[in-house]
Amino acid sequence: MDKDLGRLLYDYLLETGMSEGVAAYVNLLVLLVVVLILVTFLDILIWKILRGLSVRLARKSKNNFDNFLVAHRVPRYVAHMVPLTILLEFVPVAFADFDYAEGIALKAIKILYVFLTLIIFRKFFQSVNGYLKTLPKFRDKPIDSYVQVFMIFAWIVGILTIFAIVTETTVWKFFTALGAASAVILLIFKDSILGLVASIQVTINDMVRIGDWITFEKYGADGDVIEISLATVKVQNFDMTTTTIPTYALISDSFKNWRSMQASGGRRIKRSLIIRQKSIRFLSSDESERLKKIQLVEAYIASRNEQINNYNESNQINKELLVNGRNLTNFGLFRKYVTNYLESHSAINKGMTLMVRQLQPTPQGIPLEVYAFSSDKRWENYEYVMADIFDHLLAALPYFSLEVFELPVSLEPTQGK
Repeated sequence: MDKDLGRLLYDYLLETGMSEGVAAYVNLLVLLVVVLILVTFLDILIWKILRGLSVRLARKSKNNFDNFLVAHRVPRYVAHMVPLTILLEFVPVAFADFDYAEGIALKAIKILYVFLTLIIFRKFFQSVNGYLKTLPKFRDKPIDSYVQVFMIFAWIVGILTIFAIVTETTVWKFFTALGAASAVILLIFKDSILGLVASIQVTINDMVRIGDWITFEKYGADGDVIEISLATVKVQNFDMTTTTIPTYALISDSFKNWRSMQASGGRRIKRSLIIRQKSIRFLSSDESERLKKIQLVEAYIASRNEQINNYNESNQINKELLVNGRNLTNFGLFRKYVTNYLESHSAINKGMTLMVRQLQPTPQGIPLEVYAFSSDKRWENYEYVMADIFDHLLAALPYFSLEVFELPVSLEPTQGK
């Protein structure tokens, strides 16, 4: 803008007999008032135009991205750009006779311009973040981390630009000085750098998504991931408390993600009954006949007794003692009963591993472990299914003359003895 235009009032004041100093200050004051009025008017006018356009676009648009832009006031901040640009061009005209003040004013407006640009970027990315979270395919993605990464780079560029404006130097000279202080900077921004690297690795390797159920014993977290940011991961525990975990801990420590279980066909049941060793024994013929009344093992007892009798007769086994030859045991028969019971249970997924196994004996007794998968993976229903199964098994133990270990050990006779 031509500086001579700003001197019109100054020349007129000199012609009226006013001193040069007073004329210069009066000229500056009048010009500042005029430009501020003009800038304010343009700011309001541009904002109204942009707001009208935003409303029309929102009505015609098929998605709601523009609604997020308006909600985060992006058009309002964009409207400030034009008046600020005009103000930047007008400063040399208004401060034509004040070189030092002109330099300060230009620096201040340029810094304000940088901050306004950063604010627009931040509001825009917040709008993108909010919009993407409404889309099903992005709902479980750590969009917050991406936004924070973009904003970190934007702030770095902005701070370097402000530094160049204030010092009237180039950004490259600043980088040269920065190299000497890199160790201090790395120490100060250690968590941010670790968080940035961790966020990238977590995203690329798909380790955690929003909505995943994770268990992180080190931090006492056991619940659903509700937020993933550059520095932290927030987990809402099942007791409705919130645990905050450093993002870099997800790649440096071990945690459990239950996503694959929730996506599978069932939730694992892995629990044992501790059977007293003294209650385990061979079954006599009369006891085998009596246990045939249990329908789940009726066919199995008949088949096994036939095989055992054929073997003992062909090998001329002396059956005065049950330990001779082959025999059924109450523990083995109960194990078969549990297997058949689980295979007939409607809540057990038959397409996944189903096993009833005997584990290594312990000082308390012999563990009989149920390893199966509940078809219903919802926590409350899963617990109900598991409780229902073990209620039945505990009640069925006495029919096989077996006892579960307890402290103190019960000496009462079991049913069927």
